[in-house]
Amino acid sequence: MEQSNKIGLLVFMLGFLSFLLAVVAENKKPPFGTPIQGRDVVICKFPSDPTILLGSLSTIALVLSVILGHVGIFFPYKGKPLSTSVLFGYKTLFIFFYVAEIVSAWAIAFLVWTIVTEGLHRSRNVHYDLTTQCPTAKTGMFGGSAFLALDAAILWLVCQMLTLNVRADHFEGEGEGEEEGKGEYGHVYANDVNTHD
Repeated sequence: MEQSNKIGLLVFMLGFLSFLLAVVAENKKPPFGTPIQGRDVVICKFPSDPTILLGSLSTIALVLSVILGHVGIFFPYKGKPLSTSVLFGYKTLFIFFYVAEIVSAWAIAFLVWTIVTEGLHRSRNVHYDLTTQCPTAKTGMFGGSAFLALDAAILWLVCQMLTLNVRADHFEGEGEGEEEGKGEYGHVYANDVNTHD
């Protein structure tokens, strides 16, 4: 398997793993903790669940997918580097690259925000508001992050395919440039005629 194919497969697999972990985190997250009345306080007791761990693993998988997505674009295949000006001279790749960056940033931000919110709810579990219902992180945040992570992985995969097309066009174009001037089979040039005189 070519190196480009391996990178593309890893980008998608890590993105899909991030998606799965975030979906499981969403399903495992309890909507509320259990309020326990104390003296002038409410202590929230939350069930032991792997939500924060799963969310953290999902974030790590997504970050690795994004890093490999960048490698897939800028890696010099077969020892032939390609400048960013040539790469981003192709508008389709330029657009997909920046959309992938934005979607990745949103996915990572949502995952981190949800993990931090969930962690704060669990660590700050003593409340002086006696009506508190012991909420957890907003329902749907892990699920939404999961789909953004999957979208990001697919966009990076598309970027890599577009990069391979750009590379092929660029280096084949150079090859054609070298062949120019040799003419079609059977062509005779004035210089050739003069040398035989």
